[in-house]
Amino acid sequence: MSAQPAIPTPSGWRWAPAWVLAFVALWPARGVAEAVLVVGALLALAKLLASRFRGGGALLSGHAWALTSTLFFAYWLPQLFSTVDTVDAARSLRKVLVGLIYLPFLWLVASAVATQTGRRKTFAGLAIIVLVWTLDALCEAIFGTSPIFWLFDHAKIAINGHSMCTADEVAAADRLGGVLGACNLKLGIVLASLSPFALAAARQKWGALGWLITATLIGLVVLLAGSRASWLTYAIVLVWTGWSWLGWRKLALLLAGGVLALGIAGVASPQVGARLQRTALALTGSAAGVDEALSGRSQIWSAALCMVREHPINGVGVRGFRDAFPGCDPTPEQAPAWGEGAAYHAHQIVLEVLSETGGIGLLFWLLGVALAWRAWRYAEPDARERARPAMLALAASVFPLNTHLAAYSTFWGSVLLLLMGLYAGSLCAQEPAEKAQP
Repeated sequence: MSAQPAIPTPSGWRWAPAWVLAFVALWPARGVAEAVLVVGALLALAKLLASRFRGGGALLSGHAWALTSTLFFAYWLPQLFSTVDTVDAARSLRKVLVGLIYLPFLWLVASAVATQTGRRKTFAGLAIIVLVWTLDALCEAIFGTSPIFWLFDHAKIAINGHSMCTADEVAAADRLGGVLGACNLKLGIVLASLSPFALAAARQKWGALGWLITATLIGLVVLLAGSRASWLTYAIVLVWTGWSWLGWRKLALLLAGGVLALGIAGVASPQVGARLQRTALALTGSAAGVDEALSGRSQIWSAALCMVREHPINGVGVRGFRDAFPGCDPTPEQAPAWGEGAAYHAHQIVLEVLSETGGIGLLFWLLGVALAWRAWRYAEPDARERARPAMLALAASVFPLNTHLAAYSTFWGSVLLLLMGLYAGSLCAQEPAEKAQP
């Protein structure tokens, strides 16, 4: 009987975990983080071209190559089709061409978790980043300043003499900025989306008590730093992990404690209290009350539906929402709840995809979701277990019954693609087979 050829065990790029962690750790310096992404992706592409893509099985498994590439094209192809008759063709086409850099970036991220060693380093590194940013935000809540952002800010001042945030942005901030600063109030949603890595690491190292303490600390920061969308995202993470690791009874007690903490925070923090009062306006039953509770999003969503009706096939173009908004604003005579100016995006992922990329775009997104779910469904139990933090982070971030940041923006788009790469790479990692016993 002839011997079967051995399937190469993926070894990944040894430098990939450090590069991925550097990209995430540098998010406070957005321009630097984008440069790290681009350089890493170009370096990965150059190495693949130099080898003429030979030996790909030693980098990623065949399933990982297929899933990462499929998820990328489900995200990127809607952009391409939307440029045909977009509102601003030049800007959309430029974004489409620049977006190609994300394909080797996904391969790089998947390579970082293609091996047990790389996955341990990457997931542990993400957990440490989340915990450090959490403690940093708690320092800001107590002392009024984020130590890490202070370092980034003073480094920028030393380089070009300008602060990262203007005085007006600092004065207008209505929540904790943490490491991202008062001019980029996304810490809550970022921590909520990355929290599965920290919670999984805490449970593995310290058991249920470690999970509970970590969940409480992150929850406090998400409460003080986050929007209501980040509260819901974090609640999804807590319910999923708590049900899996604590059981329903302990989870019910935890959620009751969370509701109590939310009420206390609403009394102690004027900012949290204002968001709770705004949410309560939805119970009035009036259209004005609902719109105020949604911070003007009902007006934005009506405009998005108008764009869908007028451009049902391929939308108004990626990032073309702001240009099309004035023509679809249902109440142009009224000042919007968010202030002056047009809305920049739909604030809801399904409406964003439909309004900016049309039915074609939604079809590609649904295809990507279906293939990601199929890969999960048919994966071995061990594969699902090692990919669980990445799966939960991605699923909670795109949960459709929530409001969202712009999926096609530079920052949040790169976050979503990072989570896609982590999910595909960890789920489809080909672990070395155990040696047969003599």
